This record gives sequence, C-alpha cells and structure tokens, in this order.
Amino acid sequence: MKKIVCTCIGVFLAAFTQGQSLQSYLEEAEANNPEIHAFELKYNISREKSEQADALPNMELSAGVFVSEPETRTGAQKARFSVRQMLPWFGTLTAREGYANALAEVDYLDVVIVKRKLRLSIAQSYYALYANKEMQQVLERNIQLLGTYERLALTAVEVGNASAVDVLKLQIRQNDLRAQSDILQQEFQSQTSQFNTLLNRDAGLEIALADTLGIGTGIEIDQATLNVHPELEKYDKLYESVAQSEILNQKETQPGFGIGLDYIPVAERPGLDFSDNGKDVVMPMVSFSIPLFNAKYKSRSVENELRQQELSAQKTNRRNMLESTLNTAIHSREAARIQFETQQKNLRQAKDARDILIKNYETGTINFNEILDIQELQLKFEIQQIRAVENYYAQMAIINYLTNG
Repeated sequence: MKKIVCTCIGVFLAAFTQGQSLQSYLEEAEANNPEIHAFELKYNISREKSEQADALPNMELSAGVFVSEPETRTGAQKARFSVRQMLPWFGTLTAREGYANALAEVDYLDVVIVKRKLRLSIAQSYYALYANKEMQQVLERNIQLLGTYERLALTAVEVGNASAVDVLKLQIRQNDLRAQSDILQQEFQSQTSQFNTLLNRDAGLEIALADTLGIGTGIEIDQATLNVHPELEKYDKLYESVAQSEILNQKETQPGFGIGLDYIPVAERPGLDFSDNGKDVVMPMVSFSIPLFNAKYKSRSVENELRQQELSAQKTNRRNMLESTLNTAIHSREAARIQFETQQKNLRQAKDARDILIKNYETGTINFNEILDIQELQLKFEIQQIRAVENYYAQMAIINYLTNG
C-alpha cells in the first residue's frame, strides 16, 4: 500500500472554523443542483429499463373470416382465431436483465461522479471567495495605514522635515489601493454569482464565509484509495456491461420457439348425420425461430472483445492521469504551506522595519520613501500569504475529490 505523508496547514482548525458553513452549502447543492437531478433521473430510468428486461414478447392474437368458405368433409369453415406466444431460449431473459442492470450501475456511478465534481467546484469557489474577502480587508487596512502616514507627512512638512512630494506619493498610493479594492469587489460579485449558480439559487444571495482559515498538522494520503475512485469503477462497470452484452449475444444465437393455438369454427352440413358433422377445429402449434445467418453475432462478439480492450486501456490512462493529478496536488499543497510560513516570517520582519521607521519620526529623521517601500512589501507579503491559504485549500479539495469524495 503506497502512502505519502503530507504536512497540512490547520486541517482540523480549518474544519472547525469553516467546515460547518461549507458543509451546509455542499448539502444544499446536492439537494438542489439540476445537473445532479438530471443524472439521478437518468439512473432511475435505467432501473426501470432493467425491470422491463425480463418481459416476454407480446402475445399475438389474430382473427379472420373466410370470404369464400372452404368446404370440408365436416362442414364449411367460417373463420380462424389464433393465439401465439414466442419464447426466447433458456437463460436469454436472465441475460437481458443482467445487461440492463450493468448499464444501470454505470449510470449510478455517473451520479456519484457528478456529486464529487460539484463538491470540488463548490469548495474551490468558496475558497476563492474567502481569499477575495481577505484581500479586500488587507487593502482596507493598508489604505487606513497610508492615511496615518499621510497625516504624519503633513505634520513633517509643516516643520520642514518632509516635502509635499512625500504627501503626494502617499495619496497616489492610496488611490492605487482603492482601485485594487474596487476591482476585487467586482470580482467578488461575479464569484458570488457563480457560487450561487452551483447551488441553483438567486445569484445575489450573500455567502457566509469563514472568519479565518488556519494552518497546522500533518495527515497521511493513501494513494491506494485511487483504485476505488468512481471514475475508475465506472470503467469496471462498463467492462462488466460488455461482458453481459456478450452473454446475451451468445443466447441470441440460440433458436427461439413459440407455442400457439388455432381455432376454426365449422358449420354443420345440412342433410347429413355423422359424428364429426360441424365439429370445430382446434389445432395446437409449435414454431421455431432459427438464426441461420449468424454472421452478425460473430461480428458482435469481436466487437465486444475489442470494446473490453479499449476500456482497459482507457482505465489505465485515466488512472495514470488521476495519480498524476493527486501527486501534483500533494506537492502544490506542500508548496503553499512553505509559502505561507515564509510570508509569516517576512511579515514579522517587515513589521519590525516599519516600527523602526516610525520611531525615527520622533527624532525628526523619518524617510517616507522607505515607509512606502516597506508598506508595499508588507502588502505584497500579506497578499501572497492569502493566496497561499487559498491554494492550500484548493489543492486539499482536489485531494478530497480523488481520495475521499
């Protein structure tokens, strides 16, 4: 069994701070999403088809009247009434039912897959919304901080320790951050609309987001769980459906047979008296349907064999792709953790540098160019840290899709 140990960023803390909210959205989406509903209906249709698979062909009833009544020894035949029932070869109905059930199982896995994909989309959309909200808050804090620096600069200008250019630079920087904040607000509205669409509800409804997403301990990822991923199980069920199709194909090469009964009413011959005069005809019948030209069945057998080979190759290819995606997600998540921790260190050092510069204000030697440089670095580190958190949980959502569902 192949396992990879990964260090996670506050998995349990994150689950506590946001899991309830996100989980409620996942449940709401599964209940209301029209795509899931469509796949569930398709599965229900398949189940109904499997119920029909073992039904016998329709019974045939026929009736006819002789326009010119044929005369026989026992009298004139007036009409003919027939009833017939064709019966497939032994085991054919069971084979049909097995084939229909196999197709229904494939449709059921389609439901499971579309639910997993929906959960992945909702989780990633949720984390994108969270990151957007956090970046807006960071920008707002930086705008307020620049406002404080602007007031310090104005005071410094009055005593000759700064120039009006310093004030203008601070104002320009605030304008730039306000523009970035406005852009993020527009993106947030678009992301909210997309999120609500996944839940099949009004696009403008507010999304309840986590206050914080933390980072913390390590967990194990068992790559062997890929073997039971529904995308791969679907190939197994498709393979089985082809096997059932071949069983049915072999049954259809056997003859079918039918049983029936003909009834012919006969009129009495006038002027004659014998025991069979006017005796109706009752004729039991047996019929056979023999597939003499069976080339199509041989061709279908070859087709089924090739189809199974195709499915085996497709499954191997898909498993390789899923395994590659899982490995990429695991390493990307680890990279996001490293990025997060690096930005934490950078932010502490940037704060120390900022505090030193602010203390210089008391001695009258403040350098506003350096303050702007530190502020820009601090904002950059904060944004990168938020992106790292978003990427971490986005990769976690992919891992859950591939391993847990």
